[in-house]
Amino acid sequence: MASCAQNFFVQRPMVESPAFKTPIFQNDLIMQRYIDLRSDTVTQPTPAMREAMARAVVGDDVFGEDPTVNQLEALAAARLGKEAGLLVTSGTQGNLVSLLSHCHRGDEVIMGHDSHTYNYEQVGAAVLGGIAPRIVQNQPDGTLQLEAIEAAIMPENDHFGVSRLVSLENTHNRRGGVYLTPAYTDAVAELAHARGLKLHIDGARIFNAAVAQNVDVKELVRHADSVTFCLSKGLSAPVGSVVVGSADFIKRARRMRKILGGGMRQAGVIAAAGIIALNEMVDRLAEDHANARTLAEGLAQLPGVTPEPTYTNIVYFNVDHPHYTAPALQEALASHGVGVLALDHGRIRAVTHYGIDADDIKETLSVLLQLLA
Repeated sequence: MASCAQNFFVQRPMVESPAFKTPIFQNDLIMQRYIDLRSDTVTQPTPAMREAMARAVVGDDVFGEDPTVNQLEALAAARLGKEAGLLVTSGTQGNLVSLLSHCHRGDEVIMGHDSHTYNYEQVGAAVLGGIAPRIVQNQPDGTLQLEAIEAAIMPENDHFGVSRLVSLENTHNRRGGVYLTPAYTDAVAELAHARGLKLHIDGARIFNAAVAQNVDVKELVRHADSVTFCLSKGLSAPVGSVVVGSADFIKRARRMRKILGGGMRQAGVIAAAGIIALNEMVDRLAEDHANARTLAEGLAQLPGVTPEPTYTNIVYFNVDHPHYTAPALQEALASHGVGVLALDHGRIRAVTHYGIDADDIKETLSVLLQLLA
């Protein structure tokens, strides 16, 4: 329950609902459930996850002795068509572990100017690994032009850093949740490998990309050398991400995880939820995509806001209203029990996820109409 809902109390009877919709009691008053569209990171674990976590068989994962972690890592690798997997605490740690495992100090990573790794992870590979980002312009569809990647690869010269890795993001957050296709990713991999570079995919929402295109997730990563994906976004686990790749790569990644302080002990309680996430929560992502489309279509009918193209579960819309900037509209929505995220003066993001249903989208649009009319 977000803090901005603390003073917003229910005006109608509460209805019995799943655990993630349970109202909070404060001062003997029942608060209205907060419709939290700020991110899919706010998802609550399912009842099946909570049960699995309570019953998880655990051991010391640093010694490789946690059977539930081992099961999750094997399952993740198999689902993505790779040899091995590694449980990490977050997508940021997964990307950092991957870059540190592929590169040495003085190496360069080619990545998009709007990528999550470059914008939201404190350029950790540069800070901690001496690995420099070589920035290429993201296109509106989230891609990096092949010609631009080619031009960014540094020639062999003592004056230059060594181009070692290309990093893609699928789906692409700042490009509206757009997905990369198997054909495009294959083409980038072919280019990178031909020039002696590796390919890493920040696949925080890679299963959203697969469901949106109705393809096996393996097709999206088949030629990638490493992939990170999040359990704690649309897949609804409470914490964790997984890195997958070759057995040799994961062996080095495990060392990198340790040096970052990411070695966990009885981590099976986390992994148990991740197993449920992979086995039960992938296909339902289509519901999030449908809710996002409904939200975008509704926004298009409202005055003063214009939705951007919507591809998966992320909806961006621009605010051009005489009474509201994006931050002001965010604040007004919060006071009515709806959470969104203002990115700047005129742009807002809303993300659908497990815990947001069609009625919540209807209520959100109703509140927006009340505010904007």
